[in-house]
Amino acid sequence: MSLLLTSVLLGLMVLAYVVGRRAALRASAGDPRGLHSRPIYHGYYVALWCGLPALALVLVWVVAQPRIVDSMVLADAPASVHALPPERVDLFLRDARSLASGGVTSQAASPELEAAAARYASLRLLGRTGLAACALALAVGGLSWARRRVSPGFRARNAVERSLNASLVICSTVAILTTVGIVLSLIFEALRFFALVSPGEFLFGTKWSPQTALRADQVGSSGAFGAIPIFAGTLLITVIAMGVAVPVGLLAAIYLSEYARPAARAALKPILEILAGIPTVVYGFFAALTVGPVIRRIGESLGLDVASESALGAGLVMGIMIIPFVSSLSDDVISAVPQSLRDGALGLGSTRSEMIKRVVLPAALHGIVGAVLLAVSRAIGETMIVVMAAGLAANLTGNPLEAVTTVTVQIVTLLVGDQEFDSAKTLAAFALGLVLFFVTLMLNVVALRVVRRYREQYD
Repeated sequence: MSLLLTSVLLGLMVLAYVVGRRAALRASAGDPRGLHSRPIYHGYYVALWCGLPALALVLVWVVAQPRIVDSMVLADAPASVHALPPERVDLFLRDARSLASGGVTSQAASPELEAAAARYASLRLLGRTGLAACALALAVGGLSWARRRVSPGFRARNAVERSLNASLVICSTVAILTTVGIVLSLIFEALRFFALVSPGEFLFGTKWSPQTALRADQVGSSGAFGAIPIFAGTLLITVIAMGVAVPVGLLAAIYLSEYARPAARAALKPILEILAGIPTVVYGFFAALTVGPVIRRIGESLGLDVASESALGAGLVMGIMIIPFVSSLSDDVISAVPQSLRDGALGLGSTRSEMIKRVVLPAALHGIVGAVLLAVSRAIGETMIVVMAAGLAANLTGNPLEAVTTVTVQIVTLLVGDQEFDSAKTLAAFALGLVLFFVTLMLNVVALRVVRRYREQYD
């Protein structure tokens, strides 16, 4: 219903644009030079007033409707439902919504549940009908009001630009508030974890065993939350992956932008970028079934003890997966370097390789650093390849032939299944996420300082 209504409103905005533009031409007797603003701005103005208030109403209703309907359904429920624990009340409401939509419920349909489902269906129908009527009335009213304002002296362009600036500010604010909300949620949950486990033990402990028992006499009732093995495993796999992705990707970008013919570049670049579209689970299968056994056979032939799941196998395959992130972005940045810099260097007697090393790469350094940072973030956040090729063992080792684990894998492991969010085991995932966030932030800060310093030296 919301999608259909949005489509209708967008169609009305197109109609409003045509109406506003024609009204402006009529007001100027067919001569646009008599208008303060061009006719298209009058059309934009009428279209914005036709669509934006109605679309804002639809957005508010989509966000607020579930809570409003749930509260009304719960208010009409019998006293036996109100006497249930909060989690059972939530289950009752979910079953009512599912039953009203023709879905499957977690329990047999009781008379109370059937009544709640019928009430939910009627309220939802009433809400959709009222929303459609109000949104269409608001759209038509906005179109009529904006149409009456069209005149030769009306500053439509200024009004449209103010509206666009306000939209940009709102979008920027939403992005900033979303980031702040993510950070605050991590901080609050991490503080709950640090109330149970000391920060020193978490940041500097060398044993990771978050399994906590339900009873004090069970094995593992005092879990160990030393995260150093996890951080070491993340760093080890990331270093291996970047050792593959950065040189290969950067050299591929240099070849494509500086040495390859246009026909070869047009054919090779899409083929290279196909690697970015392969699902990570496919890379995981490749690492577990092909790369891992090959590494193990080579290691055994050399007399080395190689685990069936190793950091080396996961890092190599992850590096292959990340090559397009480095090569494609670096290629675009290198190609954007002005041709005049290349011509000047070659005119002064530089060879092509000297021109690339001393002119092109320094000029494109900021973009290359951005590409490497994106690749590092991609490597740190990868989960599936590590699960299938490196395992879940939190080993504190620098040997790439042993099994290790990473921060993201442990976060997924800790939050899988039905977990209580007041236990140290579950809250440890938020502490790991907070540390990962700050590490990524520091990487970006360091990279920006390096780029700024090199820019000053280059300029």
